[in-house]
Amino acid sequence: MQKDQVKIFDTTLRDGEQVPGCKLDTKNKLIIAEKLDELGVDVIEAGFPISSPGDFKSVVEISKIVKKSSVCGLTRAVKKDIDVAVNSLKYAKYPRIHTGIGTSETHIKYKFNSNKEKIIERAVDAVTYAKKFINDIEFYAEDAGRTDNDFLALVCEKVIKAGATVLNIPDTTGYCLPSEYGEKIKYLMENVNSIEKVTISCHCHNDLGLATANSISGVINGARQIECTINGIGERAGNTSLEEVVMILRQHPYLNLDTNINSKYLYPISQLVSESMGMIVQPNKAIVGANAFAHSSGIHQDGVIKKRETYEIIDPKDVGVDKSSIILTARSGRAAIAYRAKNIGYEITKLELDKVYDEFLKLADQKKEITDEDLSLIIKKI
Repeated sequence: MQKDQVKIFDTTLRDGEQVPGCKLDTKNKLIIAEKLDELGVDVIEAGFPISSPGDFKSVVEISKIVKKSSVCGLTRAVKKDIDVAVNSLKYAKYPRIHTGIGTSETHIKYKFNSNKEKIIERAVDAVTYAKKFINDIEFYAEDAGRTDNDFLALVCEKVIKAGATVLNIPDTTGYCLPSEYGEKIKYLMENVNSIEKVTISCHCHNDLGLATANSISGVINGARQIECTINGIGERAGNTSLEEVVMILRQHPYLNLDTNINSKYLYPISQLVSESMGMIVQPNKAIVGANAFAHSSGIHQDGVIKKRETYEIIDPKDVGVDKSSIILTARSGRAAIAYRAKNIGYEITKLELDKVYDEFLKLADQKKEITDEDLSLIIKKI
């Protein structure tokens, strides 16, 4: 059975770059954009052009070099924003305008001091105006996660009529449970006229650690685009992690969903973004963390040495990591000692291994990790 394609909309250079202290200059943005294009993302959100001259310049320059991906510029539902974004995308092979407005009661009342009728009017006006210049228009209903479903469906229906090609349903505050977010997507699929003419997009934040789960729930229920960032960077607790959603879909073939991502580039681009932005990837980060394919428990090490699949559901090479790591600690067993010894050129007998292991444990109780040099010295001593 042929799998449905879920488009990957990368916002590392826009939402991801909003993290305090992670500002990128145009040169670094171009390097990352080129790698995102190679990675196979469908859309690169290159920036918020009206926000600063630097952001405008970055979107212009990214538009010139990106060959396969759509290049997207963010705007508010404001004509001047749209004018500037259109100008910034003039060199893009596949340009997209991303415009929208808040739709929750909280945003309508406190952010805009407005009402539902005026919000719909502004949304329709923005999409209609943007459509005059660029055909591919994505509309975001900010804080859709806390928006009443009936009103959200009405907004979606109106902007589809105005010419929107993609509907972004953001869980802006990361509040939804996966079941709630999935039901919201399902409700829109079943209750919005002409919904089959557009792509529904998931844009989930990680305030409660649910961004990835919510995005997966969204595509299971009919969404066909996920908005995400490399390493899950982004506002506050971050955005949906690109590498996580890509590998979840790939590791669960019964979902019949996949992406165009070349997963072997995931680890290299993770490292590039981390170094460029000065954002360290936590060691226990799924897929790209330093410990994602590292084993220090003796029971786990023995299993992985015998057959990798006993404790790994992903082949490290599939995401650009050379191999699994056997880390020697006080929790390691004889199998790991023999394995690492062989890797550094020592073939030791069972009797020798018992003696090496006794000495190893003495040192391992004093150090967090035993290096190849430490192990070599122990073997030579024995």
